[in-house]
Order: sequence, then structure tokens, then C-alpha cells
Amino acid sequence: MADTTAASDAGVLPPEPARGDDGPIPGVPTVLQTLRRLNSGPRGLTETEAEERQARHGANVLPTHGEASWPRVLIRSLRDPFTAVLLGLGLVSAAVASWGTACVILLLVAVSCVLRTSGEYRAGRSMAGLRGLVATTATVLRRTDEDAPPDAREIPVDDLVPGDVIRLGPGDLVPADVRLLRAQGLTVHQAALTGESAPVPKSADDTASAASGGVFDQPQLCFQSSGVASGSATAVVVETGARTRFAAAHGRGGARREASAFDRSVHGISWILIRFMLLTPPLVLMANATLRDRGLETLPFSVAVAVGLTPEMLPVIVTICLARGASLLARTHGVIVKRLPALHDLGAVDVLCLDKTGTLTQDRPVLDRTLGPDGQDDPEVLRWAAVNAWWTLQLADLPAPDALDEAVLDAVEEDDLMAYDGVAALPFDPVRRLSTAVVRTPGRLGTHTLVVKGAVEAVLERCALTAEERDKLLALAATHADDGLRVLAVALAERPARTRDHAPADERGLAFRGFVTLKDALAPTAAEALKVLADRGVTVKILTGDHPGTAARACRDLGIAVPPGGVLTADGIERLDDGDLAATASRTTVFARCTPEHKARIATVLRAGGHTVGYLGDGVNDLPALRAADVGIAPREAVAVARDSADVVLAEKDLTAIGHSIAAGRYAGGNIATYLRITLSSNLGNVIAMLAAGLLLPYLPMLPAQVLAQNLCFDAAQLAFAHDRPHPAVLRRPTVLRPRDLLRFIVGFGALNAVADLATFGVLAFALYGPDGLDDEAVFHSGWFTENLITQALVMLLLRAGRHTAEGRNPGPIGWAAGALTAVGLLLPFTPLGSLLGLTPLPAVYYLLLAAVLVLYAAGLTAVRSRAERHLTDPGRPALGASHGP
Repeated sequence: MADTTAASDAGVLPPEPARGDDGPIPGVPTVLQTLRRLNSGPRGLTETEAEERQARHGANVLPTHGEASWPRVLIRSLRDPFTAVLLGLGLVSAAVASWGTACVILLLVAVSCVLRTSGEYRAGRSMAGLRGLVATTATVLRRTDEDAPPDAREIPVDDLVPGDVIRLGPGDLVPADVRLLRAQGLTVHQAALTGESAPVPKSADDTASAASGGVFDQPQLCFQSSGVASGSATAVVVETGARTRFAAAHGRGGARREASAFDRSVHGISWILIRFMLLTPPLVLMANATLRDRGLETLPFSVAVAVGLTPEMLPVIVTICLARGASLLARTHGVIVKRLPALHDLGAVDVLCLDKTGTLTQDRPVLDRTLGPDGQDDPEVLRWAAVNAWWTLQLADLPAPDALDEAVLDAVEEDDLMAYDGVAALPFDPVRRLSTAVVRTPGRLGTHTLVVKGAVEAVLERCALTAEERDKLLALAATHADDGLRVLAVALAERPARTRDHAPADERGLAFRGFVTLKDALAPTAAEALKVLADRGVTVKILTGDHPGTAARACRDLGIAVPPGGVLTADGIERLDDGDLAATASRTTVFARCTPEHKARIATVLRAGGHTVGYLGDGVNDLPALRAADVGIAPREAVAVARDSADVVLAEKDLTAIGHSIAAGRYAGGNIATYLRITLSSNLGNVIAMLAAGLLLPYLPMLPAQVLAQNLCFDAAQLAFAHDRPHPAVLRRPTVLRPRDLLRFIVGFGALNAVADLATFGVLAFALYGPDGLDDEAVFHSGWFTENLITQALVMLLLRAGRHTAEGRNPGPIGWAAGALTAVGLLLPFTPLGSLLGLTPLPAVYYLLLAAVLVLYAAGLTAVRSRAERHLTDPGRPALGASHGP
């Protein structure tokens, strides 16, 4: 959010740029100046004034990005480049009167677009339901007229206007940008805006010095979407609706994002096919015109050859695979995939960027150690720290302990605290940075014990220590802080019992007692989820606004290796150009003190380096990175604008859910990749054989009706790919569709398939009818039709991703489809439908010889596949192509 520049009509929020922009931030106006500019007062607005301002400023709502209608989503689905290729082929087929081919192609396009549109539209409707998970009411002071006393009431957040005076308490969401009028022990979570995991102290004091870090560090200002962690406050609303800082970031969410991994893959594959299809018809026409004196009459055959090269079922297979995976995720893990191609991108992810808080760690600290003045473990320090936390909570009438006190109290038995009798308490405030509890110690009649706990520097400066002792203790605390721990100091003082009130002036001449160190509580599922991600070839990178030591400590506790120098801070990022940052980012695990721009830049350079990047974020500060990544991921409790910008929404901010999502993406991507490899290699082999046969034979190698029937059979069988269960090995590496690798594969296996077809020609020519056998057009058509379908069934079985899962018991959808395809190839020539298509029964000897050809073909296919698998699993080779095989 550092570049947010939303201005305030009232002049309260500084219009100058914040941190990282062109100018400094001026001092915040005083309370009196603020109220005068807003024409308001501590008693709030009257109802009449509020209504007038509502009419002038509008409702306190964020600018909305309207939900796309069903027709609009349908039209958007037609932009897919491969869909455009199929539409073009359908129109060409219709132009040459090949109506059957045109109808089949157009039907497949329509089915694919409807399926894709329905899935994305349902996801959009699910997201609309999540947008209601935000604050709906606020406590505001309103008056019926000028002379009436103020009345505190709950009103819808939408009805807030500039000048309204509101009250805030623990757990409240700040409903607008506000300037504090009064505050007591107020701390707020600004992680949604800045990424800071720790609550930030806020104060209404006009004399507080302006922070140098940026507008969000101004202690007098709180911003929409922040959450109150502790304390209470009264504040005046200075900005609402589209003029808030949060809304300014929301507006940036609409920027056009770059093409994702799926988009790039489909685009590359489409252009390969386009080149083949544009080249094939002219070659067929020229060759037939030159060698066989056949001209335009071969145009339908040329189009059929081009169509034969096309994987017509690709849009349908892709949509069904992704829709089934998305539906399964929604039902079993509560994960909403808003954009179906994002599921493929999840399967291709090899780098996952995320914040520390709420993902690797819980948003609360836990006790680490308690140390005496000598730096050795001392359990008595914990007891005194707990006494301070307990009696401060009880006597200061606080609604709940803050996170640090709660961690201390969780580590002791309540009976240990009951031995002390509380007398008085001075609660924590951001100026003193410490709290004091006054208790009666058992056996010490006439004496009160002051137990002081707080920031190390604040406590030590109130202790009776020499300069050397103080420096030594500061160095010890700094060592633990650099190791990623939060450090509290504890000191005691004995004072004579008295009845008058205690004051901060009593916090002098203390005896230093020791340190309490705390660390972030680890997320219970984080360690196992990280191991699963590592096993699946996903590298995790931590992008956080926290202290580098804190982030590195959490990583070490979770078993993430952070080598010396493996942490890069914001200063280091700024010094590197994009090339150097890309090289550094690939070997860096933790990026600390990151601004939103740093996060987006890191995601961008990782993508430029060939990685597929996922980014998990839940705040406004994550928006640029969510859009810079290939796939943006947000939890359900994320701020609304982050959920809107994300491609995938998780039920909880949990790495386990991401692991399930990646698995679903890889299964879907594995089936898509398998379909493409099998279909394209088989089609290319058939096209090569068709071209050869067209030049050798005095007639067309296959009638248009037979080509259409063969394509329909193969297309129907290919639907099984959408329901196949790939082998678990598919999860080990990202499923990336790289066009060049795919091209090498289909050329190699396509050539092998063409050899099998040409061998079949030899069987037909010499084994059955002698040298003149090829003159029998029906025999040739029938023999090649049968061989084509059986070889395609063999390819489906031998090159499938899930070929090891059957275990000889259940053939699975691919096995059943291959069996059905084989049955059609063998039986169709003997049926009346076969006669209508121009097919004729073949003698038994043909099938025996064909079996020999198919056995040799299967052996060659297996050998080539094994070689390709060894090449892909070479440890020195980067992960290219589909992860589970060639």
C-alpha cells in the first residue's frame, strides 16, 4: 500500500505520498484542527447533518466490480486460441460441404464453452456469498438535534459519513479511515494493509512525533480493514467509501494481469497446430495435383487430413478435467476455484510464495524461555511475569489480555498466581511501553511488591544498574531478538505498603529480575504440509513484512533450511536489478521487511526465470503480488479485495489445503497432458500415413465418411481421459505443458505410429492379395480402418499416465475405452453400418498378420517410452513437460 495516495477532502489524511514515494509525510493535524475541518465535534453529528453528508459523500461502500453475467462469461470462453482454431476448421469444413465434420466440431466447441462457463459462473456466485463476511455495523454517536445529548447506537457501516464519531473496542474492524480522539491501550492489526504480524500501538496524543515510516505508522490514524487487538478508543471518521486508503488499493486490483502458465501453454500448442494445419492442405493439394493429376476434388480430403491432426476433444477434455477437479476440491476441502485454468496452474506450480503469519505460524506468541540476569534459565522470572499479567488484567479492568500476556499466563498454573493478592495496577500504554502490578507477597507484611514488565529498553532504564550492566543486558536481549524472539524484561521493587494511588513515578530504582522470550506459535499442520510440498517439488519462499530474525526463526523451527545469508531484506532487494534479483531469489528462502511492491517484483522475476509461481496472501498489501503470480490464492477470511483478486479461495489459511489443491491440479494436468501426447502423436502418425497413401494409391486412402466415423470413435474413447486416475507419481513434479517438449514427443511417437500404418499397407498389398491387392479399394479402407482404431487403443493403454494403477484387477476408464475402441475396429466391417460406410469383412489371415504387426508396434512403443522416461527423470535435467512421463 505504500503507493496509495487517496486524498482527504477534509485535509486530515495527508495527501502527500507515503513511504517509497516522492515526498515526505507531513505532521498529522491536531484533534481540534481535524474536528474544525470536518465541522464536527466530540459529541458527533446530528441526524440531519448525517443525512446531508450521506447525500453528498455517498454510502460507505467499496467500489464494486460487477459480477460478469452468464452470456459475458460464455463470450469470454470463446477467446481461447484453440477454440478459435476449431471454429475456423468447422467453418472451412462447412465451406467444402463436409457437413458431418463441421457439425461435430461445432458441437464440441459448444459443449466445451458451456461446461467452462457453468463452472466459472458457479464459482463467481460462490464468491459473491463470501463478500458478506465483513463488518456490518459500527457504534456511532448521533444526536437528534443540536441541543440533545449524544446517543451511542449501532448503525450499518454503509451509513457512516465523514465527521461521525465512533467507538472502537477489542475485536472490532475499523469501518472507515479515522483520526483518534481518545485511546486507552489501543493496538490494532494492520496486517491487511502493511503485512505486519504484530499489533501496532495507536495513540490520540497530538504531541506524538510523526513516524518516519509512512502514513500507516502514524499513531493517530487508523484505517479501514484494520482490526482492534486490544484497548478502546473514540475516533472521528475522516474518509469513507471510495476515498479510503483501502479503497485505493481495491482500485489497483482491476489491473490487467499477465498470461498465466495455462494461457502460455495453450497459446504455444495452438500455434504449433495452426502451423501444421495451415501447411497440410496445400501440401496434399500440390502433391495430388502433381503426381496423381487430382486437383480441387481432393480439397475435402485435404480438410479431413487437417481435421485429423486436430485434437477436437481438447476443449472438452480440458474443461471436464478441470471442472471435476474444482468440484471435488469444493466438496471435500471447501476450496473455490474461481477460474478453471487456475487449477492447471496450481498443478504446474513449482514455487509457492507466502507470508509467515497465519500460514507457517499462528497469529499468537508462545513462551520460549525465561532467563535470569546471568542469561541462564530461571523459572522464577516466568512466575513474576505471570503475576504482572494476571493482576494487570484483573485490576485495570481490561476486557482480555493482550497476546504476550496470554502466552505468559498459558505457561503457568493458576494456583501459582492465587498466592499473591493484587493491590493496584498501571496498565500498558504505548508511551511508557511497560505495565506494573502492585501485589502483597505472602509473608511480607507491610510491604508491597511492584512487578514491572515491558519493553527491554523501557524496563532497564528504570532499573538501578551501572552503564556496563545495562549494556550487557541490552546486548543479551538483542542477541535473542536477532534470533527471531520477542523479548520482555521483568523487574521488581519492594515498597512500603500505602493507601494512596500508585503512579508511573514509582517505577524507579527497580531490581532487574530477568527476561521472558517468546516465539511465534507454529501452525499445527505447517510442518507436515511443508514436507508434502517439498516431496512434490514445490519450493516455498517466505515474503513477509516482519523482522528477518523472526521469519528465519519460524522457518528453522519448521525444518526449512535457511543457510547463512539466506535472508534478503528490503534494502537488499532495492539494490538489485531484475536480473540479479532473479538469480538471488532462486536461492533465497526468506524475504523480510517486504513492501507490496517488493512482493510483486519477486513474483515477477521468478516467473521470468521460468518458474510457475503461486502466491498466498490475505491483505491489501498482497494485491500486487496476487496479480503478478501465475495463480493467486487467498483464504476465505482475507479482505474482500484480496478474495476478489485471487484465482483460488481456501476455506482456511492452511498449507494443507494448498497441498490438496496442487494435487488436484496435477491430476487434472496429468490427464490433459496424457490426452495431448496420445492424441497428437496418433493423429500425426495417421496424417503421415494418409499423405503417403494418397501419393501411392490411385484412389483416396480413406473416404470422408470413414474419416469422420473413425474420428467420432476415437473422440468418444478419449472422454475416458477426463475420468482416469493417474499414477501417484504424477504428484512428484509440476505438470507443465511445454510446447517444444510436446512437439518432440509427438514427432517421435507419430513417426513410430506411421511406421505401423505403412507396415499394415504391406500386409494388405503382399500378404493378402499379392502385388495387385491394393487395387481393391474397399479392402484397403477396411484394413486400414481396423488397424487405425486398434493402434489408437494400444497407444491409449501404453502411454496413459495411470497405467500402473489397474494392477490386473480393474481396467479403469482408459482400459474400458480402449477395449470398446478395439471392438468397434474389429466388428464394424461385419455390420450393416460398416457396409454403409464402404467397409467390407476381411479374411482371418489378415487379422493374424495384423496381430504380428501390432505386437512389434507395442514392443517398439514400450522401448521408446522407456527411453523417453529415462530422459525425463535424469537428475541433471530440469523439470520440463508433464511431470509424470514423456
